[in-house]
Amino acid sequence: MTNLTLALAILGGLVLAAVVAYNTLMSRRNAPRQPDAVDLALADAERAMSGSPDGAEPMLHVDPYQVQQGADRHEPLFDPDLPAPSGVPVPTGERRGGLDPLIDVIAPISLDGLASGDAAIAAMPSTRRAGSKPVAIEGLNEHNGQWEPPVPGQRYSAFQVGVQLANRTGALNEIEYSEFVVKAQAFADAVNGAPEFPEMLDEVARARELDQFASAHDAQLGFVLRALHAAWSPGYVQQNAARLGFVAGIIPGRMVLPTSEVGLPPILGLAFDTQAALADDPAQSAIRELSLSLDVPQVDRGEEPFRRMREAAATLAREMDGVVTDSDGQLLRDETMDVIGADLEQLYDTLDARDLAAGSPLARRLFS
Repeated sequence: MTNLTLALAILGGLVLAAVVAYNTLMSRRNAPRQPDAVDLALADAERAMSGSPDGAEPMLHVDPYQVQQGADRHEPLFDPDLPAPSGVPVPTGERRGGLDPLIDVIAPISLDGLASGDAAIAAMPSTRRAGSKPVAIEGLNEHNGQWEPPVPGQRYSAFQVGVQLANRTGALNEIEYSEFVVKAQAFADAVNGAPEFPEMLDEVARARELDQFASAHDAQLGFVLRALHAAWSPGYVQQNAARLGFVAGIIPGRMVLPTSEVGLPPILGLAFDTQAALADDPAQSAIRELSLSLDVPQVDRGEEPFRRMREAAATLAREMDGVVTDSDGQLLRDETMDVIGADLEQLYDTLDARDLAAGSPLARRLFS
């Protein structure tokens, strides 16, 4: 073998090695980022200590609605660059039981004597809705004098049936009111009671006014976190979000930041591609963006949800090599965030003045 042949062979080998090394480097650089092995080991240890099956995820809150401030409430979406499930309601001066005249039509039912809770439960309508509006029935307990949903073994001296005036599907209309009257009358007949219904046109007008207010003050914030360079694997996203307190939601690809009180809506939601989370090999699924959301009326102002949302977005962007944008891909700078925060404070003040404070039971019912 001549020196020239040997030199060419060596050169060819070096070129081949360089090509392989380059391809390997590009493959690693473009591969979705994976979670740290140390954190995975800790998670496995925690699952073992808690007795949870491997891979089990807690069943938590469903994702919050997406709504736009002052826009149609059926298909909502909030643009941060623009200017600015049910529980027992908060007490008010006229409140009677769980139903509240602020957001409910209430039809009292008088009785000649006492009715048992068992009879009332048997007389309940098969569906507790009039169209898209929730219907509730309460009885005045003979022993404690409190309004409550009928309970077996208890006796009641009166009943009341209510239907919600508005929710995110819109205002109570004449057809829904008529359906409510039919259900309430059937219940009253079954318990030998006499119902008294408010004037339909007055209640429908009140429902429209409440719906107009709710539509103009319903808001959900949405931030998008986009990868700058390498994509993320589902495990990598979950690991970084878990460090900030997020936990797995019911739906694959969804996480929530829960409140300290069980049963309340989550403070924040985080979502990424469901198909990536359900892939046969999630480690090879490439995620290039995820969304952070805040359902403003559902979360108590005292939780400081916007501050926590802003901090979570900034931390995730820093740790995961990403940027925070709106839904159109425009960068959200500090000045824009400050404007959004100021607009939110005004919105909170308006809801407070209407006795519909964000995070209150009445607000959660109305904005659902």
